[in-house]
Amino acid sequence: MSEKNRMLSGELYIAADPELERMSLRRRRLVQEFNTAPYDAFAERERIMRDLLGGAGENLVVEPPFHCDYGCNTIVGNDFYANSDCIFLDVAPITIGDHVFLGPRIGLYTPYHPIDAGVRNEALEGGLPITIGSDVWMGGNVVVCPGVTIGDDAVIGAGSVVVKDIPSHSVAVGNPCRVIRPIGADDREYWRAKADAYRREVALERGE
Repeated sequence: MSEKNRMLSGELYIAADPELERMSLRRRRLVQEFNTAPYDAFAERERIMRDLLGGAGENLVVEPPFHCDYGCNTIVGNDFYANSDCIFLDVAPITIGDHVFLGPRIGLYTPYHPIDAGVRNEALEGGLPITIGSDVWMGGNVVVCPGVTIGDDAVIGAGSVVVKDIPSHSVAVGNPCRVIRPIGADDREYWRAKADAYRREVALERGE
């Protein structure tokens, strides 16, 4: 099995491999192009990001700067937004659903390293996939660790370190990140009322 296949399957591998180094150089070129594009080059940055990622749906917005390990191992759905300074270490697959909004400085870290220093010093490492469902929002400076799954309609509070799976329809915060309560009908009614009030105010201001 190639080092790339070992990497993607979660087994130990060595990153100093010709195929992986070619992939890394491609990533370096595209990330540099993305991060140095003119401030108003929105269409150009989107084109570069679509070339970098393994797949992306409609309405893709990633704010610079952005960094990743490979890019091609990350797939995002429709209506994806990532604020500035996000880091996706995608030696294993990162899969993100629709309508996901990431605050600034989000770290999605799939790599793991051996606890034993002797093995670690042999340059052996591995990675475990990260899966994020649809309708997820994460506050700034959240770190998601290897092998974690975050369910649909979850909210992750700023500064959280997510080391275990987070179920759907929940608010989770902390280090380590823990569920503090479910998201229920009361939340939806409250926020829909707020949204309706906003729309009424805007309509009045426009004389509609």
